[in-house]
Amino acid sequence: MNILKNIFKDKIAAASLLMIAAVVVVGILAPLFAPHDPEEVNMELRYAGSTWEYWLGNDHLGRCILSRMIYGIQPSVLWVLAALAVSVAVGAILGLVAGYFRGKVDAFIMRICDMMLSFPEYVMTLALIGVFGVGLTNILIAFIFMKWAWFARVIRTSVMQYAEQDYVKFARAVGTPYWTIICRHIVPVTLSDIAVISSSAMGSMVLQITGFSFLGLGVQAPTAEWGMMLNEAREVMFSRPELMLAPGLAIIVVVSAFQFLSDALQVALDPKLFTSRPKLRGEFTAPQMTLQEKEVAR
Repeated sequence: MNILKNIFKDKIAAASLLMIAAVVVVGILAPLFAPHDPEEVNMELRYAGSTWEYWLGNDHLGRCILSRMIYGIQPSVLWVLAALAVSVAVGAILGLVAGYFRGKVDAFIMRICDMMLSFPEYVMTLALIGVFGVGLTNILIAFIFMKWAWFARVIRTSVMQYAEQDYVKFARAVGTPYWTIICRHIVPVTLSDIAVISSSAMGSMVLQITGFSFLGLGVQAPTAEWGMMLNEAREVMFSRPELMLAPGLAIIVVVSAFQFLSDALQVALDPKLFTSRPKLRGEFTAPQMTLQEKEVAR
């Protein structure tokens, strides 16, 4: 509850959280909110303008743009959230094991992470798409395959910090089973770091999947997806710019909302970043290191 109070103190963060919640709800209940079938072709309405029946007009096949925007939330946001959840789960488990047990287990897991992170992410994703083929499922698999190592490294750093606390050492000294220590003492305090890096990564993953779909490597027609809608509207971008405006603004708003929420979470979950008094003139405040900077510093 305190976290939500701190978030809602920031108007931008509160608006971002409400925006994300609204997008998720509309995406889940897309059949209820969409006024038309997103794949229904009506060539008589090809490139038709906005009307009371079709608020955002129609595309090159006469399909309802508003309905396609609503259904496009599912591959552009909801399925990306699912891939992110799997990546975080795999990375969190391996990061917890590596950060708590150290030794050979840590060295083995970190060498695998080093190998995965040594390749450029976009290049490896394109390589995996080339091997498995284009499509939403293959892109999501590529996301999971490439993202877990980064989450494992960052979470490991957080676990190593908390594993040296006195209450954890005391729990070890009295013979508490290590899985109990991890679940009861380590996992709750690392949830804040997991929330921050997850919300930060979500924005980049949305950009990636819409970018691949724009290039024709992601979601395939006739499935509605924001990046593919941008690609379909390229031919008329000067004569009918509104066809690119709707999916483009949707991508910008969603990605910005996740980035603002990530910043707000980092402040709300870390008391060191929250101050109740204004900075005095001439007063120097040391810059705070982000989780990624802490990992690089280690």
